[in-house]
Amino acid sequence: MASATNFTILPLGAIIQRFAVNGLNIVQGFPSVADYQSYNSPYFGETIGRVGNRISGAKINNLNGRSYDLTANNGPNTLHGGPKGWGKRMWEGPIKESRSGKEAILFKRVSDDGEEGFPGAVEAKIWYTGGIEKDATGKEVSVLETEYEVKMCGDPAKETGIEETAVGVTNHSYFNLSGNPTIEGTQITLSTNQHLPVDSGAIPKGTIKPYPGITANEPFTLGPEEPSVDHCFIVDSSKSPSSVPLDTRNEPLRLLVSAFHPGSKVHLEVHSTEPAFQFYTGSFIDVPEVNGIPARGARAGFCVEPQRYVNSLNTEEWKSQVRVKRGDVWGARITYRGWMH
Repeated sequence: MASATNFTILPLGAIIQRFAVNGLNIVQGFPSVADYQSYNSPYFGETIGRVGNRISGAKINNLNGRSYDLTANNGPNTLHGGPKGWGKRMWEGPIKESRSGKEAILFKRVSDDGEEGFPGAVEAKIWYTGGIEKDATGKEVSVLETEYEVKMCGDPAKETGIEETAVGVTNHSYFNLSGNPTIEGTQITLSTNQHLPVDSGAIPKGTIKPYPGITANEPFTLGPEEPSVDHCFIVDSSKSPSSVPLDTRNEPLRLLVSAFHPGSKVHLEVHSTEPAFQFYTGSFIDVPEVNGIPARGARAGFCVEPQRYVNSLNTEEWKSQVRVKRGDVWGARITYRGWMH
């Protein structure tokens, strides 16, 4: 992968360990795989799967004409694929490949039937393409393109009664543009303020409403504690949720979030083909000092997690976004752009 010094991807969880902008690593992480395995309760940099975000009641209400019990790891709900989701597992790779005429690296794994309670085996592939681009002014921009593809791959003769499963993959990087212990002072602009209001367990109520205090395309500054956000935002609330294609890779890349820290002069943009994104200001980070890296607490980073609507699996009107049948392809793209001025 081009500019390998700017980007490091680990076989564990296909984790983004390093995303450097002018030498500053803007993602939270750990020095070693062993450290990730021991301390990564916040999911720093992880690939999230089989289904990201929360699934209500730690249960699949209806796939293949039946229900499936999952493991509750976030109150009564399943979060980020369960206690040992895809970000906690080893992937095969990196494998060098050409992708859209560029040098990329591929990571892949098979998630077996029954892994973390999900029905049907699936093969997941992630292509990372990283490099330095120059904009019209000659400024160097660190660009990391991510492409996801997931298909059912099990033997139908062995997977009796299983014709469909659920997939919803994203990346859980925490960004800190400041070079300081927290994200205080970071200026954030969201492309939308339409969000999914949630109940006390962070499960959407089924409505879409403006998020109080945030205006689309108008910057706001992250303070020491406020605003504290951990919600799913809808890119285009005028579109029917059922119109979202299972494979969004042919959809246009859209700017979801832009960020800038006036102290470091670092900018970040997150673009995706996905219909929604979780914006999280890191309130629950609690990581001790590890191998000389100082302890990290609340607001040590912020997340932008492009994804499908939260709890789509158990919401009939949204279920088509994550339901994958034999022969279907689930896909998505995310592009991160970082620069300094």
